[in-house]
Amino acid sequence: MVAKISAGKSLFGALTYNQAKVDEGTADVLFSQNIIRTVDGSYNMALCIRSFEPYLMANNKTANPVIHISLNPHPDDALTDEQLSNIAQEYMEKLGYGKQPYLIYKHMDIDRSHIHIVSVRVDENGKKINDSFEKKRSDNIRRELEQKYNLLPAQKQKQSNNLPLKPVDIKAGDVKKQVSGIAKSLMKDYHFQSINEYRALLNIYNVTVEEVKGEVRDKAYNGLVYSALDRKGGKAGNPFKASLIGRDVGYNALQEKIASFKQSMKEKAVYGRTKAVVSSCMKRNPSRKQFEKELAGNGISVLFRENDDKRIYGVTFIDHQEKTVFNGSRLGKEFSANAFHNLFNGGNRREDRSASMDKSFAGSYNYPQESAAEAVAGIFPMEQHGDNYEEIAFTNRMKRKKKKRKGYGL
Repeated sequence: MVAKISAGKSLFGALTYNQAKVDEGTADVLFSQNIIRTVDGSYNMALCIRSFEPYLMANNKTANPVIHISLNPHPDDALTDEQLSNIAQEYMEKLGYGKQPYLIYKHMDIDRSHIHIVSVRVDENGKKINDSFEKKRSDNIRRELEQKYNLLPAQKQKQSNNLPLKPVDIKAGDVKKQVSGIAKSLMKDYHFQSINEYRALLNIYNVTVEEVKGEVRDKAYNGLVYSALDRKGGKAGNPFKASLIGRDVGYNALQEKIASFKQSMKEKAVYGRTKAVVSSCMKRNPSRKQFEKELAGNGISVLFRENDDKRIYGVTFIDHQEKTVFNGSRLGKEFSANAFHNLFNGGNRREDRSASMDKSFAGSYNYPQESAAEAVAGIFPMEQHGDNYEEIAFTNRMKRKKKKRKGYGL
């Protein structure tokens, strides 16, 4: 089992992220503690937020008062909902959150069920829950639970969590079959909004695709041609027309896939996890190699495009957990190619970059204790563009209550 802890400042964002999964039918609430429910026993955002408000109101010093935990058993660990709930409850008890309000969500949006837990890092008196040696304690708790429930150890799980597919190996032979298998799997499982994003996805598996146009009997046609790549990124061997592989990886199938995802983008917030992980890694002021390594550890591939002068002019992120592909510009200007060129070449001051990202996306997904500015805003944003008026209203309400409480004390 793999356990990951994130400290952030947006209760609203963390709850919204999980509630969106529930609304989509890809998540369920397995258990809650000290959470107000409706008469029929169901959950809604207003009551959940109200359950946490006294704790956030009492908080005076903790910059990142929200904790978001994910517990990820291996797919081979066949666990019932009751077992998943018990594991999560025992984890919270041992970590020091046994008396805190929290919600346990079971996510089923990928090929394995996993747990998300939302709570707050301050008690009813505003005192911060002890987070000393938190990662070490979490690892010890995880190992205890692995033994108790006979779970696959995290180290073995990490070793199996490389790329979902095996890249094309020209020396292995039957290149057409290898290319076909990769193209069909990626077209079926991943989401992208352009042929360039699809090509970037293929590239990490040593495959590329090109669009071809022509005329047959005075009729214009569009098609796709796939090619294997060698270790240096050059085309190797003969190309394959999509028609030789199958209609499900052809031009029309690609256009339908792109159109479908563009529509779903208008209805769902899909950038959340990717944006959180990338933002957190950038704040560490890493080298390019460190940045790529940290993203890979979180199940995200990144491809940079450079010109002859080694200047980065394009960047694409591939989140293998969410099965999504994004050009950096889709996440926001602070994730543009120019931003990464400056990041890796010392073009920006770290504090300026961090301040910029705090405005866009505060908090982190996998890395605890990032800097914070406001009391509530950021970890999993409801919308990627424009203002979220529900969250603004919540933030303003919190500020008014705090001001009133301070005035009463005087």
